Amino acid sequence: MSQHIRDNLKRLLAPRHLAFVGGRSMARALKRCAEGGYQGQMWLVNPQHDSLEGVPCVRSVAELPCGPDAVFIATNRELTLTCVAELAAKGAGGAICYASGFAETGAQGQALQDQLLKAAGDMALLGPNCYGLLDYLHSSALWPVAHGGKTVEKGVAVLTQSGNFAYNLSMSDRSLPVAYMASVGNQAQLGIAELMDVLLDEPRVTAIGLHLEGLKNVPGFARAAHKALEKGIPIIALKTGVSQIGAELALSHTSSLAGSDALYDSLFDRLGVIRVSGPVSFVETLKAAACGNLPAGKSLIALACSGGDAGLIADYAERNELSLPTLDESQRAELDQVLPSYANLVNPLDFTTAIWGDREALDKMLDSALRTEADAAVLVLDYPSEATGERKECDLLLELYCAALARHGKTGFVTSAFPELLPASARERLHARGVAALQGVEDGLAAWGRIAGYQQNRQALLALGESALVPICPQALEGEGQLLDEWQSKQALRAFGLPTPQGLLSTPSDALTAANSLGYPLVLKAVSAQLPHKTEAGAVALNLRDAQALSDALEQMRARIADYAPGVPFDHVLLERMATPPLAELIVGIKRETHFGLALVIGAGGILVELLQDSRSLLLPTNDGAIRAALLSLRSAPLLQGFRGREAADLDALVAAIRAVADYACENAGQLLELDVNPLLVGADGTTAVDALIRLGQA
Repeated sequence: MSQHIRDNLKRLLAPRHLAFVGGRSMARALKRCAEGGYQGQMWLVNPQHDSLEGVPCVRSVAELPCGPDAVFIATNRELTLTCVAELAAKGAGGAICYASGFAETGAQGQALQDQLLKAAGDMALLGPNCYGLLDYLHSSALWPVAHGGKTVEKGVAVLTQSGNFAYNLSMSDRSLPVAYMASVGNQAQLGIAELMDVLLDEPRVTAIGLHLEGLKNVPGFARAAHKALEKGIPIIALKTGVSQIGAELALSHTSSLAGSDALYDSLFDRLGVIRVSGPVSFVETLKAAACGNLPAGKSLIALACSGGDAGLIADYAERNELSLPTLDESQRAELDQVLPSYANLVNPLDFTTAIWGDREALDKMLDSALRTEADAAVLVLDYPSEATGERKECDLLLELYCAALARHGKTGFVTSAFPELLPASARERLHARGVAALQGVEDGLAAWGRIAGYQQNRQALLALGESALVPICPQALEGEGQLLDEWQSKQALRAFGLPTPQGLLSTPSDALTAANSLGYPLVLKAVSAQLPHKTEAGAVALNLRDAQALSDALEQMRARIADYAPGVPFDHVLLERMATPPLAELIVGIKRETHFGLALVIGAGGILVELLQDSRSLLLPTNDGAIRAALLSLRSAPLLQGFRGREAADLDALVAAIRAVADYACENAGQLLELDVNPLLVGADGTTAVDALIRLGQA
């Protein structure tokens, strides 16, 4: 994104004036901005009418008194092209293109989208094929239909590729404080990454929510997400397109590549992005972060007025790795003076209904409970229906709870057992005091668990340093490429520091002489790029102890290869010293995801690789700390750490060997199609790659 586009995007996100281009729906959109409190100038552009819905019309873009900061264009795609060019010439800041029929429809639409991008020049362009931008910091609604939000002082930014998701989220009865909501559509110019980067410069944005089908700019996203990590702004992502059908729908909806879900997990893990599974967890997690006052850790003091609610808290806290530190003796002594004898003085604390509505007793209980080292507090509270007349006691408890949190300098939240039993009036009062109002104890504790773990994870990721490395985004390569044989593959990787067995390349006729110089016991392998799977072809013989064993193996190998692959010549062999039995066997490979990333895959290897399916992926480039952490997160990691009294692996040597593979891949990213080292033998005093395969394409 150029600096000119960036500056114009800032105009779009804090507009002094607005223009709407279109018919009656745009007149209504302009009136909604006025009703919502927008203070700047607004114009309606329509060449055929003097006024629409009581709103005067300007006949053309050229007749506008200045280039507007923000414009909503609701015309067909052909007129959209013309309008964008006129606005760019006028010096407009940014435009939202509502029309569809661009890249999401195929090659012809892509050509039109290219023209649109050219016409925009340095003007910021959102869309096409998008619903637009809701800006609740400035009461600017560049939006074609009604919306359910309202002006806020601060809040979260939500970026989505679905206009209907944004519309429904604005209508949801969840009291999520939204600062910005953008439907990004086809992301022809401005995408998720570019919007994130500029939104992170707005101090009133407390968290960013992403509803994604796919990313178009992985390096840009990584830069923006690292910036968020440095600033301590949580990013919460709901990623669809996990299924095959979902991936196909993403492609047809906004021309987005869903990509490998495992690689999205790798990207999110590297950058501290919190991934959620559905719309409810998306909203509740954003609410937990929306006040901007994040807890330092995962310990809680928990309060409830029933044993049943206390039990729910205990179970869901444990499920979400939230700790509940015990009350100390002085707390228990003080609470014993306030609460009835049947109260159980533990954390979670059931303070019973005996003090319900008693301001003085509730204050004493809260002061005793909140005098704790716990990182945050939670109160479970369900409101009765308004008809009962019993809501005033709940209101009193919330008032006292918020005041006590402020008094003790505590971060806190409230959740209800049932989502619908925390009414909007209570939620809004809580949010005004900087206290998250979460709905449903199961979703609420899960949401808090994610946010409570964010700060610790953030510090660890920043210390690791991998988040600052911008992922490689490989371009497409044509054809199947050239497969290197094992000798060539090992030589290429050895140059980057990968240890391989001592060996010699020879011919079957010279093999006995070569073996004498190398020494026994030996491994014999046929060398041919046409035999990538040597075991199946009978092209490997292990533990050959003398010349006779080698001679027999050569004859048997010649016969087996002739039977398995008659057209493959048996003209080169590799002789290597037999490796000692390892502590573990690993596979190290490179996965190429065009337009997304190069991934280093580390997993349990050898013959069990497909059976165990125990692997981790790291996007390249990476670093030694991340490689070590990935190794130790494998289910088979105990084999590396002295399992059942065996020696521990030389982890430094293992990390260095894997780093050699990563370095080779980064250096050859333009042409590397495939790479496998399997098995990588891990020992107590070193690591050895006993087989390798590389496939290169034409860059």
